[in-house]
Amino acid sequence: MHPIPKITRRKLSDEVFDRLYEMIESGQYHPGDSLPSERELMDTYGVGRPAIREAMQSLERIGLVGINHGQRPTVLQPTAMGLISQIDLTARHMLASSSQALEQLKEARVFFELGMVEKAASQATVEDVAQLKALLAEQRSHLNEDAEAFIRADMAFHTAIAAMTRNPIFTATSQAMLGWLARFHASILHWEGNEEITLMEHERIIGCIEAAEPEQAVSEMRKHLERARALYALGKPT
Repeated sequence: MHPIPKITRRKLSDEVFDRLYEMIESGQYHPGDSLPSERELMDTYGVGRPAIREAMQSLERIGLVGINHGQRPTVLQPTAMGLISQIDLTARHMLASSSQALEQLKEARVFFELGMVEKAASQATVEDVAQLKALLAEQRSHLNEDAEAFIRADMAFHTAIAAMTRNPIFTATSQAMLGWLARFHASILHWEGNEEITLMEHERIIGCIEAAEPEQAVSEMRKHLERARALYALGKPT
């Protein structure tokens, strides 16, 4: 016979959180609306100020409300970037403590990059291509001068391709993945001595996108990413 779990008494702030969350989720309060004041909520729920403030802080942490000193909390419009930011610290901890998680991240990054470049190549505008060429020129300007700036430009190039999908979830996910790789495994984004090859591969990818050739864009992106993984596996640039 399994032991029967004990009934636990919930914190008052948790009860307040649940009620406020339900009001926001049900549409009683919309993005841009102000929530009731602390005093009004205290009177409504019959609780003290600490419970109200703790509940509001919990809502702020998950990106549902914005809190400015001296003003009522405001309901925020959820965004893909805000959603991803909620898992950032947890993801960092996971990657720092697990080599397997880092390998899984690299695999996921390839999966996303191939899908995104295919979609980008099928719907890129003249302005999109111009932006990629400008980013490539910026990256080339940092060649043999500033490795950190070269990596930032590399990340901006890949993020721009993600943005060309017109899907903000893809863009936010791409930025997060690249940020985590830069933090825990910068070598897979940049191998000293191979910058010219990186620039050449980026140029080929742009050419495929400009020519509206999704399959060829995927092929070039796969070769680009697999080369980086192969260099890492060898432990030295080639």
